[in-house]
Amino acid sequence: MSKYRSSRINEEMRKEISNIIRNDVKDPRITAMVSVTKVDVTKDLSYAKVFVSLYGDNKSKEETLEALKSSAGFIRREVGHKIRLRNTPEILIELDDTIEHGMHIDELLRKIKEQK
Repeated sequence: MSKYRSSRINEEMRKEISNIIRNDVKDPRITAMVSVTKVDVTKDLSYAKVFVSLYGDNKSKEETLEALKSSAGFIRREVGHKIRLRNTPEILIELDDTIEHGMHIDELLRKIKEQK
């Protein structure tokens, strides 16, 4: 699969999964703000790693991540209806903490700057 096609599929999957989580998933455990940051689909289109960033306290993050993982089958079915692919990839949801990590590094740099 060409690099261009895989990046188009990744971006289209990211958009659709974000819309599905925002509008269609009705799980009451989803209390944190959810943002789909990245989707990586394997070359054979069998798996899609979905990276989500969650905003909220730790307890709501854990509950929301668990709810998203349990609704992965529903998300996969909805993606299959909206995006025409030969095989609909299996959804694997992972927590993306790069924003928090970046904020931590920014805080460390700010402290170093204040010490000088």
